Amino acid sequence: MSPTVSTDPVRIVRHPDGVVELRLDDSGRGNALDLGTAEALRDTAREVAADPGGAVLLRAAGGSFCVGGDLRAFAGRGAETGTYVHAVASAAHAAVQALYELPVPLVTAVRGAAAGGGIGLALVGDIVLAARSARFRLAYTAIGLTPDCGASWFLPRLVGPRRAADLILTNRVLTGDDAERWGLVSRCVDDEELDDAAHRTAAELAAGATGALRAAKGLLRVGAGDELRRHLAEEARSIAALADGREAQDRMASFLALRGRPRTDDSRGEARESESVS
Repeated sequence: MSPTVSTDPVRIVRHPDGVVELRLDDSGRGNALDLGTAEALRDTAREVAADPGGAVLLRAAGGSFCVGGDLRAFAGRGAETGTYVHAVASAAHAAVQALYELPVPLVTAVRGAAAGGGIGLALVGDIVLAARSARFRLAYTAIGLTPDCGASWFLPRLVGPRRAADLILTNRVLTGDDAERWGLVSRCVDDEELDDAAHRTAAELAAGATGALRAAKGLLRVGAGDELRRHLAEEARSIAALADGREAQDRMASFLALRGRPRTDDSRGEARESESVS
């Protein structure tokens, strides 16, 4: 493995087999998205896009893939809340767009919580592997917000409009096995197999017929990039406008206050997830 490029909380690892790994690496915060993390994700995604190797692997360190927006960074900003949320969403959306438009195959590996913006990051992959521990939850409407990171664009295309509405409006949780049955992910594997399976899949793609794989991916995505870009802009506008409102700010404050109470569950993933949109 070659030396690591980039900085925390997102890293790039270039493997000798042609796989370029983009790793969310802030496990102590559940890889939550505040402005610094979103900007790091944007910058590293663009760096990967400029030199993507034969295939890209998107995964996360720790017990959670990405628990969504960091509500502690959102809360208490008053009239500046919407501006801050728009900046976070815009940076994260630039990363999603860069990953979506990669010319080479993108494999995503999801373990533990994928919530809020983490849903869009998970679904941007061409091939998405989920561990059985994976838990997918939108969670936005519970705190008075709307989806971002492309979740409201990807979901109807993957699971259909009825199931997309169910996930977005009710905030129901899907396990890794559920996600496979619904068509949200390509396949579900045991937790201990996830990292090897994801890297092996990416390595096999990197060793494949490069021209054919790039051309096939181009056919699958033709014309969709501009549509996604427009939709991401509307998602950012919507979530920022709601974040400026009293309802969302009260709901975020109440959510954080509730989750700040002592817990009998000492799971790190659960504790960090409670500070996110999940």
